[in-house]
Amino acid sequence: MNKNTFKTAALLAALGALMIGIGSFWGAQGATIGLIVGLVFTGGSYWFSDKIAIAASRAKPVSEAEAPEYYRVVRELSQSAGIPMPRLYITPDTQPNAFATGRNPKNAAVAVTRGLLDVCDAYELRGVLAHELAHVKHRDILISSVAAAVAMAIMFIARMAMWGAIFGGGGRDNNRGGNVIGLLAMMILAPLAAMLIQAAISRSREFEADREGARIAGGGEGLARALEKLEAAAKRVPMNAHPAMEQAYIVSPFGGRRSAANFANLFSTHPPAQERIRRLRSPNLI
Repeated sequence: MNKNTFKTAALLAALGALMIGIGSFWGAQGATIGLIVGLVFTGGSYWFSDKIAIAASRAKPVSEAEAPEYYRVVRELSQSAGIPMPRLYITPDTQPNAFATGRNPKNAAVAVTRGLLDVCDAYELRGVLAHELAHVKHRDILISSVAAAVAMAIMFIARMAMWGAIFGGGGRDNNRGGNVIGLLAMMILAPLAAMLIQAAISRSREFEADREGARIAGGGEGLARALEKLEAAAKRVPMNAHPAMEQAYIVSPFGGRRSAANFANLFSTHPPAQERIRRLRSPNLI
């Protein structure tokens, strides 16, 4: 079992256990319901993680006639990387950004924002797309997509706990008050768990994708220039991204606003852009 397969299995197992734990607040019957819901979520996270990510980002499929340069660059880079041509999407966001998703290279999809196509020149676009295809080649996209789906599920659980506490959730025994306290604790801690899941996706993954992307593109300067633009834009152009999708994008869509409050970047999902740029411009990169 490779590293990403192990991480995926661990994430899905944790999600199933969490669902059962939530259900147990309503007794044995609730635990059974939690098990069923957990199985649905875990199965859905594996088989439909790409569709979940595409839907969450409001991405739409784009034809070659609509975006010929986009298709040309991805086709050329896919051949260079030795992987199948992924499905291509565009999101309506004006912030320049991009992500890849899917179970494996045969089921991969790449999505770019409208802002990326507007802001980046052809050289920079090539660097960004090479980075995303590096994630596809390294099979990072499954663990990334499942992590996003799991984080979304945990946030859903937090809302369940909130409404359960508001309407007196818990068993019908004498421990009702304790159960309500437990539900309130879950409401507070579940979003933190979602952040920890995203942080569990090693930030070194981005450095590796930068390096492989530079090899695929024939150099790292295009991506370095693009990262300068993307990082600056993320700080001034807001993006309506789902928080669980943060780690999937090439740069954080929240422009450091979330990570600034995350205990001095303890839960940051991306390495510092300046460090990525420095490495991309290193003569020993490739």
